[in-house]
Order: sequence, then structure tokens, then C-alpha cells
Amino acid sequence: MLGDISHVENIYIRTGYTDMRKQLNGLVDIILYNFKLDPYSNSVFLFCGRRADRIKAVHYEGDGFCLLYKRYESGRLQWPRTGEEAKQISEQQLRWLLEGLNPEQPKAVQKWHPHKD
Repeated sequence: MLGDISHVENIYIRTGYTDMRKQLNGLVDIILYNFKLDPYSNSVFLFCGRRADRIKAVHYEGDGFCLLYKRYESGRLQWPRTGEEAKQISEQQLRWLLEGLNPEQPKAVQKWHPHKD
């Protein structure tokens, strides 16, 4: 289904800045050659420009790539700007990010798993 990312296994964001003039082939090249990741995997890859008011997402749907683009009319994203790497985030972190919140919420209750010996 066009643009359905509800069943992706991994979510990656490119930290730092991305030239938002890049189209699908340029973004796939970043995924392949800069980050050495498989763009054909069941993953979504997110990119943000310098102004932090636009986001692009690349997702392979089994029969072709889907490029999603969103421009925020009001407000900015709190996009991680340190380095230029592919950083894996959780669905919750994605929700925070798209709501304009910092994906690294310092006060969020973290999941805890007891040690099994």
C-alpha cells in the first residue's frame, strides 16, 4: 500500500543535515554507500534539511520505492544534528520526533528488563 510504514522492522534517521533537493535516487545512494544499509529491507529511512521544517522518508514496498515528503507549516523538528550517521530509533521516538519533540526524551521512563541468569 502506498506509503504504509506501519509494519516496518527498522526506522533509521540520518542525523545532521540532508540536501532536500535530493530525490529518490540520491537518497537511496546515501543509504547504500554512506551508511552501508540495505534500502530494500523492510525499513524506513528519514532525512531532514537545514531548516528542520521538511522531512523525506524512503521505504521499499516490495514492488518499488515510495518517497514521502512532509512540509510543516508551523514549527520545526528537533532533529539530531550531531554527525552524519544512520541512527536507529524506535516507533515511540519517531512519534516524538514528528510531534516536534526531542526523540531522546531525558525524562521518559525507560523500559527495564530483569537479568535472566
